[in-house]
Amino acid sequence: MKNIKDWKSWEIANTDPYGKACIDVARKVIELLEEDSTPLHVGYYPDINTPHGLICKADKDINAGGITGAMAGFVAQMVSHCSERGDEFKKIWNTPYNYEGDKVINPAFLSVGI
Repeated sequence: MKNIKDWKSWEIANTDPYGKACIDVARKVIELLEEDSTPLHVGYYPDINTPHGLICKADKDINAGGITGAMAGFVAQMVSHCSERGDEFKKIWNTPYNYEGDKVINPAFLSVGI
């Protein structure tokens, strides 16, 4: 894991059930990425070689209770920032949103143009 200082600060700040579920799922996703070096691609659960698939598998494996879309976005941010494979994860996570920048897209946040 990289950026351990940031990870530790997130753990300390997120002890409530919502935040802790995000931390726990992100930790499990990072573990899964470390266990299997198969390159990630765009897709969805049950394909675990996708960011979505890894998040869903981690949620199920640790019995987090079914995280929301916003929570998945927070998990993606933590994984992208703290996993050794974070850049790969972020690139594939952002692909469906046609975004190639430095940020991690959270699909629960919408922009409405008027």
